[in-house]
Amino acid sequence: MSTQASTSGSVRRSAEDSKTHFRVCRFIIETGVKLGMRSVPMATACVLYHRFFQSASLQVYEPYLVAMSAIYLAGKVEEQHLRTRDIINVCHRYFHPESEPLELAGKFWELRDSIVQCELLILRQLNFQVSFEHPHKYLLQYLLSVRSLLNRHAWSRTPIAETALAVLKDSYHGSVCVRHKPQHLALTSLCLALQTYGVQLPRGELEWWQVVCADITKTQIETIMSELLQLYDMEAKCT
Repeated sequence: MSTQASTSGSVRRSAEDSKTHFRVCRFIIETGVKLGMRSVPMATACVLYHRFFQSASLQVYEPYLVAMSAIYLAGKVEEQHLRTRDIINVCHRYFHPESEPLELAGKFWELRDSIVQCELLILRQLNFQVSFEHPHKYLLQYLLSVRSLLNRHAWSRTPIAETALAVLKDSYHGSVCVRHKPQHLALTSLCLALQTYGVQLPRGELEWWQVVCADITKTQIETIMSELLQLYDMEAKCT
């Protein structure tokens, strides 16, 4: 009986943790947009966050502080330097929409020091491995390949590229973005976009996706697609 209760408690805790990570990564992305971050630095911030919590506990570390430090560190890694003052003010406004920016006083400097200290913690936790290969470049290659297989009318009447990029961006709300190869995540995002609009591609001896990405299987595509769709279910639970 105690084993069942323990298992049930672990499942509930895991579900709550997943919701927390979803909300925090939504915070990273929305804050990143307000800070003018490019897509890749925002993706790096989310990956830093997810990588950190692969070996750290939400019960020990404050997730929003880790997120703020991940944003700051991602700006350095991707050469889009962000001032800590701007990060602090945008994040403060996120939680307190009606408030004025923090004055350069005790609370501001305390938060700034916490961000810097947490940045060092992230670096140590990740063994200073903070440069990542993202799926964006692969998705662009796959989009060009798919476009060449469709007639111009079929391509122009359906927002395949926009949808695939949106799915890829949404993938960073969960740990799916760190559990799979960037090529596989890019390809599955495109598959989901094509499936959404019912677009069929010409078939040859091989499926189109086998041609552009030889090391992925249909089972892997289905697994990643299922994880992506679960994120959209999570979104409904976190609103």
